[in-house]
Amino acid sequence: MNIAVIGLGLIGGSMAKTLRRHMPHTVLGQDIDAQVLYKARLLDAIDGELTPQRLAICDMVFIATWPKAAVEYVAEHASEFKPGAMVIDLCGVKRAVCEPLWKMAGEHGFVFVGGHPMAGIEYSGFSHATATLFDNASMILTPPPGTDIQTLAYLKHFFRELGFGRVVITTPQEHDRVIALTSQLAHVVSSAYVKSPLALEHLGFSAGSFRDMTRVARLNEDMWTELFLLNREPLTHELDGLIGRLSEYRDALVSGDETRLRQLLREGRERKAVVDGKEDEP
Repeated sequence: MNIAVIGLGLIGGSMAKTLRRHMPHTVLGQDIDAQVLYKARLLDAIDGELTPQRLAICDMVFIATWPKAAVEYVAEHASEFKPGAMVIDLCGVKRAVCEPLWKMAGEHGFVFVGGHPMAGIEYSGFSHATATLFDNASMILTPPPGTDIQTLAYLKHFFRELGFGRVVITTPQEHDRVIALTSQLAHVVSSAYVKSPLALEHLGFSAGSFRDMTRVARLNEDMWTELFLLNREPLTHELDGLIGRLSEYRDALVSGDETRLRQLLREGRERKAVVDGKEDEP
């Protein structure tokens, strides 16, 4: 099978390396940076460069760009995909990508499935891509309505073979609603938290909690601005909820209400136990 990877940054580069590690397929890569493409070939992350002619022979195409660029790429090359080819994006939002691309896929005879590997680090770029980034991670898929069970079974098996620990099938709406909490809100909180003037004085006073809270503040502001704005309603809803809950803690502190503060902390501890139990479910 011929597999193309468009965009060889952290996620795309890791996908290319993972494909090369686990499967005997031919992996062709494309990136706007010629040096990245050269390095990917030098390190055997890809078998060769994806050319317009080679796109037509690819059975599967991964698009690892920002969301708007993913839609633009597919729109530009829709007529060039191999009939029946599986096209999967790896973007962090799904409604903005799936809605236009499902339509294009139906018009041009290829299959488009939204994808989001739940893995990453605070650094970006091909230099940080690894063949183990997705080990035991969750892969979220948002197939078009009416996708047959055989296709879903094939995709689940495919990604498990790549080392993913779990494959979740959902809708773009549900993906974006939940991801607003599990990923996007965490980045907002980290960015705001590290702006405290005291953060500059943390040396000798910080440990794991500070590192955990500030880790993802090291982000690409251009990419995350696009992701946040494309998912503004679910993210705003979660942000409003967090602000409300934080206000409860603040009010208890200001009033010196020991009973209320203890109750709030207990509720958080008990919720964490429930969350941990959910993580253990198959």
